[in-house]
Amino acid sequence: MDSTAWLIPLKDLDPDARAIHLGAVAELELAPGQTDFVGDPLRMVMAALEDGTRHPHVIEGGGAAVGVLTLQRGAATLAGWADDDTAWLLRGFLIDRRMQGKGLGTAAAMAAVTAARQLTRRSGSGELGVVLSVNSRNTAGMSAYLRAGFADVGEYLGGRAGPQRIMYQPF
Repeated sequence: MDSTAWLIPLKDLDPDARAIHLGAVAELELAPGQTDFVGDPLRMVMAALEDGTRHPHVIEGGGAAVGVLTLQRGAATLAGWADDDTAWLLRGFLIDRRMQGKGLGTAAAMAAVTAARQLTRRSGSGELGVVLSVNSRNTAGMSAYLRAGFADVGEYLGGRAGPQRIMYQPF
């Protein structure tokens, strides 16, 4: 499988297509220990669909759902960012345990920055980049974000599972 990842914006789909993608999301699996870093994929996506500030995406690779992520407007301080208005928050990001280690996380993180830039242009909302927090113990996640062009810009102590690294990528 190549490491190309496509983002499917769930809010842009008709109900039938959305239902098909939600079925695939329900089949995603976390690796042991990852529940410390991320929640249940289907619950995260369902909550995002109900929230007007969140834009949930299915990550597709090789023609199949391989993960999920959400871009959220007006919530960057949840990742330790100084304000809510200058950056999109990338949250609820996971790659199915069976697809990890293939470069899909890096590719999806890069695609998320592109998607956030497009959302900003369409809405004229003025964000300047994407921010996230990643648990300091999640070295694989940090490596994927660094490879995707994110910079480690500091520590955040507000994470539910311990210290986090704040990572940011400008547009």
